[in-house]
Amino acid sequence: MEMSLAKVAEVVEGELKGDPAKNINGAAPFDSATQDDITFAGNVKFLKKIDETDAGAVIVPWDFKGSFRNIIKVDNPHVAFTRIMTLLYPPLKPEPGISSSTSIGKNFICGKDNFIAPFVVIGNNVTIGDRVILHSNIVIGEKVVIGDDVEIFPNVSILDRCIVGSRVTIHAGTVIGSDGFGFASDGKTYYKIPHIGIVKIEDDVEIGAGNTIDRATFGKTWVKRGVKTDNLVHIAHNVTVGEDTILVAQTGIAGSTTIGKHVVAAGQVAISGHITVGDNVTIGGKAGVTKSVPSGEVVSGTPEMPHKLWLRVQQIIPRLPELKKKLLDIEKRLKKIEERESGKNL
Repeated sequence: MEMSLAKVAEVVEGELKGDPAKNINGAAPFDSATQDDITFAGNVKFLKKIDETDAGAVIVPWDFKGSFRNIIKVDNPHVAFTRIMTLLYPPLKPEPGISSSTSIGKNFICGKDNFIAPFVVIGNNVTIGDRVILHSNIVIGEKVVIGDDVEIFPNVSILDRCIVGSRVTIHAGTVIGSDGFGFASDGKTYYKIPHIGIVKIEDDVEIGAGNTIDRATFGKTWVKRGVKTDNLVHIAHNVTVGEDTILVAQTGIAGSTTIGKHVVAAGQVAISGHITVGDNVTIGGKAGVTKSVPSGEVVSGTPEMPHKLWLRVQQIIPRLPELKKKLLDIEKRLKKIEERESGKNL
């Protein structure tokens, strides 16, 4: 797709300094962009060498001054560049139609302009909206409801009665609505607790590959609007994940925990059950969160602690052998002093 810089500036609501008739037809990294590409310089490192790039245009912050390049000033260069990439490289959309090898249950309500690939299995009383794309080998359980403009990739299972909103993307291999891990024990035997709730996924959510989102024991496991999960994320029964939260790869959230809005959980984070993580919390990679975290905190480590304290702890750990040796030496010296003072008192 080809776009003029005038059109680019209009799309990103930016200010163009340069040739409005200049056309670009690609997006590329700063160091490898050509005259046909647009790129972005979002930090000082790239802004300092902006005149070295061969890009046809560069997206820069509003306060940037001075360059002979075609530049487009915006509030957030990275976001603007992402929006242009989406226009330049639109995803391929299959032609609407339902494969003859699809297995469809009773009372199926199907919107318009949907694509359903071979070997999809759809249970009874399922409702899907408009412009939905279901790739091969998907299983949709009974009484599932799916909104508009949803794309679900191969080998996904959405089990009975779960709800998926509009403009949701679910990547390959994810399971939504499996039973939670809950057992009652009499001291000898574990008895499985029935999980009779659902999973509800709101609008504008993207679920990565290989996620597992368990249904609630009662009520719902709730993934709210705008949540994005990486691959291999586990969300247990009765968890609530707040709006616009990011869960990075291999994060696991135990049952009945509430995650606030705009939370970032970095890779391999483990969050304990029955706690609350407030809004705008950032959790460092491999952290183990064992108790509730107030809004606005940045925590790291296991158990979690304020990130600045964790950095100080990490600096001390490599010195522990040296500190141990010094402590033993101090103990020996104190012992000699005590023995000497004891001898004087005899």
